[in-house]
Amino acid sequence: MDADISFLSLTPRGEPLVLPWPSPGLPGGFMQFETGESWRGFVMGLAIDPLIPMIVQAKFARAQKLYVLAWLENDLIKAGELAALVALELALNDRYGQRFCKPGKRKNFADLLKYMVVGDGLSDAAIPIIARCGGTAVGLLLGERKPSLAAIRNGMAHGDPFDALPYGGLLELVRDLIGYAYRDYIAEGRAAGTPSVTGHGAI
Repeated sequence: MDADISFLSLTPRGEPLVLPWPSPGLPGGFMQFETGESWRGFVMGLAIDPLIPMIVQAKFARAQKLYVLAWLENDLIKAGELAALVALELALNDRYGQRFCKPGKRKNFADLLKYMVVGDGLSDAAIPIIARCGGTAVGLLLGERKPSLAAIRNGMAHGDPFDALPYGGLLELVRDLIGYAYRDYIAEGRAAGTPSVTGHGAI
């Protein structure tokens, strides 16, 4: 599912959009976008695999839309970050929730993130943005680095007054984590010749 906002005109800004975002060899680097179309193209290039269930694609596409709209109003990137983490939680509940939850009960986000590492073998080397740019993300999932990914989500959802700055590369990290969680599902779909998935997985 594409986050189709091609109809939206991204009018010129008075200054470039500069955001913290990892780049090769610079996990704490910045990226600069001179035009709205260059920003739109970058964000839309971070789409998740089309074989991932559409219910997750729709949530992630919403995050992409909000990121693109941040060209017009910087604060919207914070809404985009929260939307991205909501998509990640949905994906993790789909892929891992039934493995260690009682029927009908959703595991909390922190537990699901930890399970990616301790139960499903996630390492920094398996996260494309980390493998390409350096740094580490596993500690964010385990809660060893502060704020953890779960704490970031909770802070945003509960009105954290100190969340003004964007988290560098969050959308791309979420894209990679969703891809990892669905890697077997994607491989099975590709082996079966499935062009896209219109259902909603195990949810």
